[in-house]
Amino acid sequence: MPSMGPLKQIIVPAISRHTATVILVHGLGDTGHGLKPLADMFRADPALSHVKWVLPHSPVRAVTANLGIEMPSWFDIISFGFDSNEDEAGMLDAARSINQLITTEVDEGLDSSRIVLGGFSQGGTMSLLTGLTSERKLGGLVVLSGWIPLHHKFKAMASSHATSTPIFWGHGTIDPLVKLDMSRKSEEFVTKEVGVPVQTDTSGIPKGLDYRLYDGLGHSTNMQELEDTKAWLIRALPPVDTPGST
Repeated sequence: MPSMGPLKQIIVPAISRHTATVILVHGLGDTGHGLKPLADMFRADPALSHVKWVLPHSPVRAVTANLGIEMPSWFDIISFGFDSNEDEAGMLDAARSINQLITTEVDEGLDSSRIVLGGFSQGGTMSLLTGLTSERKLGGLVVLSGWIPLHHKFKAMASSHATSTPIFWGHGTIDPLVKLDMSRKSEEFVTKEVGVPVQTDTSGIPKGLDYRLYDGLGHSTNMQELEDTKAWLIRALPPVDTPGST
């Protein structure tokens, strides 16, 4: 499949003066439209009124795990599982395109520390790959129902700032697709192999990995997880007087 190139996207502008950006990456079979209600809900909080929301659309491709049916997907999924074969070329191509979204924000004058990259399922996985291997250190990553990709080589790919990039990671205990065991192995890989410390203080600016499990939650989100995500974003991207400052 040819390189996906520049991504089509939905832009939800900041309500007040723009001093931070959140890029939200959708999951398999979805589009940026599926995350717009989430962006609308978050931006309604005055503590996030300065945030611009970027919601990209993936290309449509055949997905092996779904009987080869064509659907929006950031990469092919051969099968679900921690040690399953992976579409490395597709993942790296998607990471390059998502990085272009970050570059656009930086080119417009925003410091990369004022950008958070996050997503659901495939989108969370792409956020880990892009955010922990790219040259720029971001303000943080949000991973909802995602997993670590390319774990056989991820450690060697990780940037020097990977260990100091804060991560909010939420997962349902009864997820039937990205099973709890896969999530726990991914979380353990990020802390033990990549070296991201476990966050212990949840009162100030996020540092390290904040990993949370939600009892009875499947491959979806619930209000508790979304409220926790919003609280984390408020701490990761506090309002500032001057764009690009911290």
